[in-house]
Amino acid sequence: MNVIRSFIATTAVAALVAGAGLAQTGETLDVAAQYEIQGPEPSTSGYIFTRMGISETLVNADADGQLTRGLAIEWSVSDDGLTWDFTLREGVTFHDGTAMDAATVVNALEIARGKPGPLADLPITGITAGDGSVEIALSEPLAALPAFLAEFRAQILAPASYGADGSGTDIIGTGPYRITAMEPPLSLDATAYEGYWGDMPQIAEVTYSGVSRVETRALMAESGEAEFVFGLDPASVTRLGGLDTVDVLSVAIPRTLLMKVNAGHPFLAKPEARRALSLAIDRAGIAAAVLRYPEGADQLFPPSVAGWHSDEIAPLGYDVAQAQQILADLGWEAGSDGILARDGERFALTLTTYPDRPELPLVAAVLEQQFRTIGVELTINTTNSSEIPSGHQDGSLELALIARNFSLVPDPIGTVMSDYVGNGDWGAMNWQNEQFATLVRGIARGEGDDGDRAQAAAILQDELPIIPIAWYQQTLAVLDRVEGAEIDPFERSFGLQDMRWAE
Repeated sequence: MNVIRSFIATTAVAALVAGAGLAQTGETLDVAAQYEIQGPEPSTSGYIFTRMGISETLVNADADGQLTRGLAIEWSVSDDGLTWDFTLREGVTFHDGTAMDAATVVNALEIARGKPGPLADLPITGITAGDGSVEIALSEPLAALPAFLAEFRAQILAPASYGADGSGTDIIGTGPYRITAMEPPLSLDATAYEGYWGDMPQIAEVTYSGVSRVETRALMAESGEAEFVFGLDPASVTRLGGLDTVDVLSVAIPRTLLMKVNAGHPFLAKPEARRALSLAIDRAGIAAAVLRYPEGADQLFPPSVAGWHSDEIAPLGYDVAQAQQILADLGWEAGSDGILARDGERFALTLTTYPDRPELPLVAAVLEQQFRTIGVELTINTTNSSEIPSGHQDGSLELALIARNFSLVPDPIGTVMSDYVGNGDWGAMNWQNEQFATLVRGIARGEGDDGDRAQAAAILQDELPIIPIAWYQQTLAVLDRVEGAEIDPFERSFGLQDMRWAE
């Protein structure tokens, strides 16, 4: 493993102690989560840097998904919808002491849209620096543009953060914390930035550890090794919830546990085949017995995704006999071992998933059993999450079990556009529907309404390019020596700057 250590110029500890509201030195808040740091590259690991309060975006979002001011304090759009103007916050400096101005913002955004991510697919024709503002020109209206600028890959970094080719070499942001050491893939240390434009953190020093095994993360909370532990499995939630020293927080978030389907696979190309797989899934049983959630998902979008969740959609059901009949109508016949065959080929598929989210391998094991009841043989491939977009791109992926967030771009249209109209590799695979694409493009331009959103959601429910399983619950453990911890339902921040040591 190659280890990269990046040091940013430090300031005297005494200066930190003197900062308003800062904790005493020697007290460090330790964060443990499942995400590895792939390196100082915002397009791949940027969600860690924004969550840790190291880097920031032009636009923020509150707990209800409403856009709020970030590094931009206001924005406006021209009457024709083709030109947006973002007024920048004054007096902001990067962690290396350089000023954040229009030119540095343009530089960061241009680099970001040259890499894989939501910005790359937007109809942007130019980004220019004005006097204290940034202008973004479009080839067609995009009402949700400010929401795209709240996504982590649109974070604003200092010019010194990038190499000559635009690759990330350091993370020099504007947030309340600055990195003092980083050792990919496992850890970083950060300290409060004394030049921060906003309120200073009350806890001066924080660390982040990427810990893949959920059992290890839970033990870190139980032993007191980490104060803030993110991403727990149901068993750990039960165990930690019984401890006097640990608070377990849980909240429904705009994320869905779903099965991604290669609709170009000869076994899965017909919507009827995908519906048969859906009918074989006992969502209520998985939710209750495996996930310990209050309910499964009877459509893609959870109730928290306003406008896209529709009570008019016929809910996804569980009916093994109907699933078997559909497959029989498609020409599949059971072999001597109970597995279906057609034209000499067994109905055997590989389901790829990843252990970063500990509930996924558990659900995959149940799906293997449930699919066998309808004659479908499932092989589980638990591997690195990067294998899923890689398999999407080279066409080798058959099925994948993932947890998809509809709020990385605070307006769900961002994820919907990427996953089902654009080239996003976490959504539909080898599936296109022109009626759906027309509806979604209209919504993106600001012309659609909730009726259009419901119609688009109904198309996804009918054709099932992905198969929903459960609406997500996010859980974390916080030691009782920390106060002020909350779960951000939009998963943009750990909220470290709002925490304090208990008195």
